Amino acid sequence: APLLALTVAVRTLNCFLVRTSFVPDEYWQSLEVAHRMVFKYPSYGYLTWEWAQGLRGYSYPLIFASIYKALQLLAKDDVQLLIWVPRLAQAVLAAFADVKLYSLVRHLENAETAKCVYFCQLCSWFTWYCCTRTLTNTMETLLTIFALSCYPIKGSKMGSSCKYLALIALAIVIRPTAVIPWIPLVFSHFFQERRKADLILRNCIPVGLVTVGTSLIIDRVFFGKWVLVQVNFLKFNVLQNLGTFYGSHPWHWYFTQGLPVILGTHLPFFIHGCVRAPQRYRIFLTAVIWTVLVYSMLSHKEFRFIYPVLPFCMIFCGYSLKHLRAWKRSAASFLLFSNLLPALYTGLVHQRGALDVMSHIQQLCKNSYQSQAFVFIMMPCHSTPLYSHVHCPLKMRFLRCPPDLTGNGSYIDEADIFYSNPLGWLNKEFYNDTLLPSNLIFFSVLEQEISPFLALRGYEKTAAVFHTHVPQGRVGSHIYVYRKKPETNN
Repeated sequence: APLLALTVAVRTLNCFLVRTSFVPDEYWQSLEVAHRMVFKYPSYGYLTWEWAQGLRGYSYPLIFASIYKALQLLAKDDVQLLIWVPRLAQAVLAAFADVKLYSLVRHLENAETAKCVYFCQLCSWFTWYCCTRTLTNTMETLLTIFALSCYPIKGSKMGSSCKYLALIALAIVIRPTAVIPWIPLVFSHFFQERRKADLILRNCIPVGLVTVGTSLIIDRVFFGKWVLVQVNFLKFNVLQNLGTFYGSHPWHWYFTQGLPVILGTHLPFFIHGCVRAPQRYRIFLTAVIWTVLVYSMLSHKEFRFIYPVLPFCMIFCGYSLKHLRAWKRSAASFLLFSNLLPALYTGLVHQRGALDVMSHIQQLCKNSYQSQAFVFIMMPCHSTPLYSHVHCPLKMRFLRCPPDLTGNGSYIDEADIFYSNPLGWLNKEFYNDTLLPSNLIFFSVLEQEISPFLALRGYEKTAAVFHTHVPQGRVGSHIYVYRKKPETNN
């Protein structure tokens, strides 16, 4: 209990010290969907193209929709509570997962090794950066830790086939890729299991039927038709490989950049731990290598995709730290301070403008001319959250970028068309003053190119919000907020 209380306190602090945006999925596949599920006013929510194609399921957003509904019933659906309560709920779950990881290692080894693994887990800058975010990858990782604590590894008496299989199944429902790390683990369990028929008939099949059936029913309620999300997800990302629309990387990217970056200064400890760890932990290393290999075969790669293998890596890091003996205190200090800077910088500084600018949009909800307000976000699509961070039926528009699902070789999305000629696009789109947005939001790199439009149509800059120290391409160092001058607004 004291360890859990301490961990909850740490992860709560973690939650409030992460005020930056990472990827659009933490809003657009969770909070934005949940907001639409609960607050069903006209034009009060937006679903991305994935939902129209049935690539995403409602099981994960339903968790946040339940939180939103409770706040609504208590008449506490203030925008700040809608933003922070889901994050805090994720933080508490992350704390439980940290303690579960500690308990697992303590059971398998001893308290000293467990403390080292726990310390490595809390020190991990990437875990700090991700574990309180409302990403499906975060929930996938937390469920992986919970499942791992029930996995019947050799020498463990805590294993429960039904529990760990149910947790894996739940993770797969939330994000189908969750199956990847567990393939070698489940096969290893199957070959070691004496009663193989019982494992399949009494555990695998019932658990599979219940979880898939529940997922189907939830999606049937909210889609209004039967949709098998997991099959659609597999078809899109693996068979059609359409994820390349959002970028592609060389096959070795996860080995040369992905895993080294998310491990950070834990990397030498991980390598040392792999050498020192007992034979029975090789299955965890197999799961890490297998997962990285499978993801390496897909063209579109992101750091967050391999986040679920990080807890496996922390077990080896902790094992290494424990065996350093004379150097243990120095090594622990090195891990703590070398992870502190990237954790605080990525959590408090890098890419914070996308969230900070939402407070400027929120102010429009408090003004008397809210019904006339029209916000146009001229940024790479899904750069900011939307109604989940505004919570009023404000007219808002952003540049869209759905991939081509028709096989049209000459397809160009709206965002690419806009960026090919921003000034021409704006003059064509808003040919009449009555169509003009009341507020424009865009990255600083765009300002000079569209300045003739801003001057001619009577816009003035009202805010400059810091975003990043490393602007790239369409993403600038600041986000500018422009408002149409009242005297020229008809």
